[in-house]
Amino acid sequence: MARRLKAVADGPLPTVADLTRMIRGWEQGDHYPSERYRLLYARALNRAEADLFDLDEPSGVSLPAFPLETAVPDADLYERITRTLREPRRVDQSTVDWLVTCLAEHRKVEDTIGARPLLGIVRQQLGIVVDLAQNARGGVADTMVDLAAQYAQFVAWMSLDVDDQAAALAWYDRAHDWALEIGDVDMAATTLSMKAHQSWSAGNARRTVRLAEAARRHDGRVTPGVRGMATQMAARGYALAGEARPARTLLDEAEALIRRAAEHADDEPAWMYFYDETWFRLQRGMTELHLSNWPKAMDLLTAGLASLPASYKRDRAWYGSCLARAHAEAGDARAALDVGLPIVDDAVKLNRHAHKELVDVRALLRSRRSAHAETLAEALTTAGRSAG
Repeated sequence: MARRLKAVADGPLPTVADLTRMIRGWEQGDHYPSERYRLLYARALNRAEADLFDLDEPSGVSLPAFPLETAVPDADLYERITRTLREPRRVDQSTVDWLVTCLAEHRKVEDTIGARPLLGIVRQQLGIVVDLAQNARGGVADTMVDLAAQYAQFVAWMSLDVDDQAAALAWYDRAHDWALEIGDVDMAATTLSMKAHQSWSAGNARRTVRLAEAARRHDGRVTPGVRGMATQMAARGYALAGEARPARTLLDEAEALIRRAAEHADDEPAWMYFYDETWFRLQRGMTELHLSNWPKAMDLLTAGLASLPASYKRDRAWYGSCLARAHAEAGDARAALDVGLPIVDDAVKLNRHAHKELVDVRALLRSRRSAHAETLAEALTTAGRSAG
């Protein structure tokens, strides 16, 4: 049975030996197959899932996880995790470590595939983490609350990515509460910065600045990277309002902070993994775009994209759309098209902000009677049909 399950699986599974042990546990009633394994059983036996399992009253708990090889537990760990889910008071360090690994791997894969394929699974994991946090005892209790805050912050980020504004705000607020509960000032400041980002994405410059400044009040108690994030968010708020001097002054301050953070990268929180000089260069380019400094924006965005890993498809779509916008605003329609066309698919599928930016580029080119506008329009329409 283990070999048959592996034969029909689309993604990585444990070894045959580990799968065999898991199957024995299912057959003995020690734990219940998750949805993923129930579907594999149905596929392997060419039967409907409902014919094989009682879907209304499962006899155990499921273990939601995206099929990533780096996050697949072996049989022993799987059994420990399922026992913990049945008895949350028994949460141990092995289960905590696995959840930490899942969160880290999901953060990385979200950079490539976007939020939609992950959001449901991570929400389920967040529910498990919250349950464990409420029942944990002893030294692991604060660890679980810390993990709940990190999961909530990630769910909020993905909710914003799919334009569920209310859910994003609610989960940022919840993450902030959990951070304050255990005295995690880095997460408390980060959630304020991310709420500033949410305001920026809605075009609310005043609220962007105020929330970013609220995050900056934690200066002296947070890492340089977290301080840098808050500072550059304040800069983006001022740039959105067209106030160039404070925007550029704050960006200089943020740049100094990121350099300090890079010197001691291991001291930064796990969720700051993306915060480096390439990312900051791209932020500067985006800020110059707000300030209508097209040549500087083009230089910074081009240099940043050249260093941004290919796996960051969502971010490459966004900053690529910003670069296309800069070229279009500068009057170079051909360059705008050359930059925009290769990222159309990823913009439509992975990043609604990039999609909107390319739609605006199309409108700008049309207003200037450029023939390239229709080429971009056709590509957007085709990508939209494919995504739909």
